[in-house]
Amino acid sequence: MAHRDVGATRCHVSGDLRLCGFGGSPHTRGVLITDSRDLAEFCRRLEGAPYVAVDTEFLREKTYWPKLCLVQVAYDDAAAAIDPLTRDIDLEPLFELMDDQDVLKVFHSASQDIEVFFSVSGRVPLPIFDTQVAAMVAGYGEQVGYATLASQIAGVTLDKSSQLTDWSLRPLSDRQIEYALGDVTHLCTIYEELDGRLEETGRGSWVSEEMAALTDVSSYKADPRKAYRRVRIRRPNRKALAILREVVAWREETAQRRNLPRNWVIRDDALVEISTRAPRTVDDLSRVRGLRGNAANGRDGEALLDAVQAALDMPKNEWPKIPPRRTPIRGHEALVALLQTLLRLRCEDHDVAPKLVATRDELNRIATTNDQDLRPLKGWRRELFGNDALELKAGRLGLTGDRGQVRVLKPDQLE
Repeated sequence: MAHRDVGATRCHVSGDLRLCGFGGSPHTRGVLITDSRDLAEFCRRLEGAPYVAVDTEFLREKTYWPKLCLVQVAYDDAAAAIDPLTRDIDLEPLFELMDDQDVLKVFHSASQDIEVFFSVSGRVPLPIFDTQVAAMVAGYGEQVGYATLASQIAGVTLDKSSQLTDWSLRPLSDRQIEYALGDVTHLCTIYEELDGRLEETGRGSWVSEEMAALTDVSSYKADPRKAYRRVRIRRPNRKALAILREVVAWREETAQRRNLPRNWVIRDDALVEISTRAPRTVDDLSRVRGLRGNAANGRDGEALLDAVQAALDMPKNEWPKIPPRRTPIRGHEALVALLQTLLRLRCEDHDVAPKLVATRDELNRIATTNDQDLRPLKGWRRELFGNDALELKAGRLGLTGDRGQVRVLKPDQLE
């Protein structure tokens, strides 16, 4: 598809989308939708489209839940920036478009956009295509940015001056709208190029595996009882972990209810100190560093003490187990270094970003455990790297230097 330079035309309560850049003058290239009727008409016109490019602008610096400020959608010569902050606008037609199984939703670096849609609608867009993941499969390197793909594929240099703007402020300027629309109009060109490459290389199924993980609803449902796993505590015992689980769950639920960032409720280091000290009284709690103001004396202090007591009253067999420590094997670092080398070789051979295939932690686990439930040992990753990694670990595959290059030695070459 040829590249189109996208400008912005404001559309309010006209109801005539031909005046707003859809099927009208070729010079009218984009639209800001601030009206429920226009949004419904725009979404109707996209019914039957093979795909739509989607992006969001949101803020969450001062909130727990992301605040959706703008949604951009484009396909072919239709492009719209949808203002969800408009009073009384009905976003249901947009959510129905995101639900339409016959329309592929194309994102770049999709996880945060999907989280935003899930937080405001309770639904995950399906099906999806993430151009960042596809680019890693197609040989564009590690976590390539949208601006890089726009330059390399669409041949445009993006104006990023509005990147750090406050998208919650109104009115939006023409420059902001043009910037926002550029994030989806060029995405159409990028998607079609990447889709073509995947079809040529037969790697479409690789990307499909990644999309299944990205659209797993459980990934976007915050479970307060599991939130403690994100808080680092050095050398914990089971009692400390039990207290940590309860106080972190309280913080998670409180942050959600008040719509505040977690650390605005109470910081991680304070929760860790509470978990190790196990305070029983307000006086004990007031000695914890990091509690805001007179928090120990107020309702939050009372709730924290209740959470501590709930953990102490719990049967010990219900306390979390201490995560097993992986005992380093002799030569562990050398084995991981060999696995990293093998990973680079295999990824260079197939022009795939190594980070997409295996992380350092996954290489550590391959080296020190027999865990078969690891990403590099499943699906296309196992074919590309995992089988050889296990052979290398077992001593049935080797690496050698040959005329300035490292190459893999198969079993019959090791003798």
